[in-house]
Amino acid sequence: MSSSHTEIHSHGSASANPLVVEVTRGSMVESRHRAAVAVVDADGKVVQAWGDIEQPIYGRSAIKPLQALPLIESGAADKHDVSVAEIALACASHNGEPRHVELVLAWLKRIGCAVEDLECGGHMPYHDPSVETLVRSGTRPSALYNNCSGKHAGFLCTARHLGEATRGYINLEHPVQQRIVGVLEQICGTDLSKAGRGIDGCGIPVIAIPLGNMAMGMARLVDTGGLPQARVAAAKRIVAAMAEEPFLVAGTDRFCTQIMNVVGQKVVLKTGAEGVYVAALRDLGLGVALKVDDGAGRAAETAMGQVLRHLGVIAADEARKLADILTPPVRNRVGRETGRVKPAADSPF
Repeated sequence: MSSSHTEIHSHGSASANPLVVEVTRGSMVESRHRAAVAVVDADGKVVQAWGDIEQPIYGRSAIKPLQALPLIESGAADKHDVSVAEIALACASHNGEPRHVELVLAWLKRIGCAVEDLECGGHMPYHDPSVETLVRSGTRPSALYNNCSGKHAGFLCTARHLGEATRGYINLEHPVQQRIVGVLEQICGTDLSKAGRGIDGCGIPVIAIPLGNMAMGMARLVDTGGLPQARVAAAKRIVAAMAEEPFLVAGTDRFCTQIMNVVGQKVVLKTGAEGVYVAALRDLGLGVALKVDDGAGRAAETAMGQVLRHLGVIAADEARKLADILTPPVRNRVGRETGRVKPAADSPF
């Protein structure tokens, strides 16, 4: 695999990552979360950084928009008439709501695959009404309900188009995954041949990428100068699909869906497990990547919201509409507000 490598260096302190989010209960701060944040342009210039942005991290589901590039670059999307909605699903960590599930099933059928071809495993939806519907019907959730089923449908679609085996497409040595590794090296500008590796929750390989390089990869989705023509076209389609179909990227009451619904075309957002979050800022041509040290998703959301406010992506009137999303209430079992998740008093941004 060939790639161009870009070294990204932070001039921040080597001490602990800064405190960025606190969780209150009554009059006290009950929990605190530290994180590293990188804001980088498409050339690898660090525009702003807090904490250690050279640390390699697993991007988890946050980098699905980058993993979706081969679906379009390979010609598979055009060959199989992949819709805007399906491209958004290929980038999604969806709730498993009816529309998510129905669209993935229809996509699989159209490419000559079945639910059994998905190798991501099944789990209950992330959406309580959808869980209740399944429980009442006595139905066990298939792999369609896996939050990654859209991504996996995209993998199968690419394999079908290129005449590759569909069985074992989640394995590192399969051409589908090798192609993705090459794309990640190129768009993030870093050599991954000796990077840390593991297995993601949905079974595919995870490869450690420095946080700053991950942010640069996201920037290149919206500032495509210098990219090959096929990648320019693919990046534009991915960003447009996520912006047009924010519900499919996540779902009801999810942070990234709600933010994109309010701010519109200015940003595309993607969450990942273990406190990872990324964003591509269309108007600014920048990428953002953050990692919460303790893996808390609640902190990653609040930190990303604060970064977007700091950069002026979320305007004051939009912030008012998103108040309970940006600083969500903590509630007890009877629904009474007992505290807030909010930017730390001494947060650097």
